[in-house]
Amino acid sequence: MGIYKLTAFQPTGEKLLEEGFEAVDDREAKEKGTSILSEKDLLNRTHRCTSPLGKLILFHR
Repeated sequence: MGIYKLTAFQPTGEKLLEEGFEAVDDREAKEKGTSILSEKDLLNRTHRCTSPLGKLILFHR
């Protein structure tokens, strides 16, 4: 398992969310990240999720 980093932003660049979570692989991380954003009503905000190696898993502008 690795630690993935999920971040969501305001249009001004202010961070709304910065959270790490564990996932077995990128597929699971994408699902978990989407779920977290949905629960916090941030799915339509600018967001990104990166893998432990820095790979971009999720991105929305």
